[in-house]
Amino acid sequence: MRQASKIVATVLKEISQMVKPGMTTADLDAYAEKRIREMGATPSFLGYHGFPGSICASINQEVVHGIPSRRQVIHKGDLLKVDTGAFYEGFHGDSCVTIAIGQLKPAAAKLMTAAETALYKGIEQVAPGKHLLDIAGAIEDYVQTQGFCVVEDYTGHGVGRNLHEEPAVFNFRTRQLPNVKLVPGMTLAIEPIVNAGSKFTRVLKDQWTVVTTDNALSAQFEHTVLVTETGYEILTDRNLV
Repeated sequence: MRQASKIVATVLKEISQMVKPGMTTADLDAYAEKRIREMGATPSFLGYHGFPGSICASINQEVVHGIPSRRQVIHKGDLLKVDTGAFYEGFHGDSCVTIAIGQLKPAAAKLMTAAETALYKGIEQVAPGKHLLDIAGAIEDYVQTQGFCVVEDYTGHGVGRNLHEEPAVFNFRTRQLPNVKLVPGMTLAIEPIVNAGSKFTRVLKDQWTVVTTDNALSAQFEHTVLVTETGYEILTDRNLV
């Protein structure tokens, strides 16, 4: 898990540093696949339920699951979400980062900061004896203080031998599933998605790309997090690669 996650963190850090206006999301996808394979892993996303890319690349009002394309050019001022995973020796790592392409408008910058801070507010709740809704509540409460809303159509998840495992890791309070108690050894993909406008989303005709129903901006951050004996370890920490 640590090595798979380190590979993911490395790829996302490198993409964050190299991306620039004029590139396409297909350029980033090709780079991610190349680097994942160079490090001895395979892309978790490529072919997953038929998904055609090694990354999800979602821009501005695109929420998640954007398909990389040679036609999708990246522009100055864009809010670019890049999500990727790597499968290494039987285990997956999974992480997402929102990247500011050049200077953002103040509202977009505030949204991006809020989404990243919300992720860490959730992670701070991870410890043995805590529950999933402790994570969800911390995320939801913070996002609301910033004047934004949490997308409820998509959640985090367990991650390990499979890319998506139980339990679902909600970013808002709910009684839909049991409020699982955290125990050492659990590995969770925590991934708040934050919208500037409505929380509602829709799927485009490509059957993958999710967008906001009101065309408002969306931002997302995600880490694979290990529950330790005393708290947590962020396995996809880009600062450690």
